[in-house]
Amino acid sequence: MDVRFVTRNVDLQDELRDYMEKKLAKLEKFFDRILDTQVEVSFNRGMKVVEITADVNGVIMRGEDYASDVRKAFDKCLKNIERQIKKHKSFLKEKARMKTAEVSFEIEGFVNEIAEPEEKKEGIVKTKKFPFRPMTPEEATMQMGLLGHTFFVFRNADDGKVNVVYRRKDGGFGLLIPEE
Repeated sequence: MDVRFVTRNVDLQDELRDYMEKKLAKLEKFFDRILDTQVEVSFNRGMKVVEITADVNGVIMRGEDYASDVRKAFDKCLKNIERQIKKHKSFLKEKARMKTAEVSFEIEGFVNEIAEPEEKKEGIVKTKKFPFRPMTPEEATMQMGLLGHTFFVFRNADDGKVNVVYRRKDGGFGLLIPEE
């Protein structure tokens, strides 16, 4: 694992840098395909800010924490990254257990082109294509959480219909199922 340090308005001592590298190396026991890690240490409004960004086999995981001491902020931030890596690893194990056939569904004619934006941004301003695989609502909520989105469109593996899971403002998740 490659570790890069970026400091802004903070002097990072060698012993603290070694401490951080040792702690980050222990992340590989949770997931062995951590490609790159960046630790950014800065000083903002009287607090030390530590931000860790890790590339875990193509999935970007990020944690940020504040404290009066750099070591405390780093430890709290590292726990956040550990939690994300464990969650991602369990998702991958669950996905491998419930391996389904890879099916690609394309919605043709939905949006062919993006119109040139005029002064007012009305209508569709961005089009995005994504793989459309059958999955359970639980897998869809996990994928939504990993992406950091508030909703996720998927094809339900049980009935083959297009469903939407979303994060509710009062907590929890909602599931939209179309009626025929």
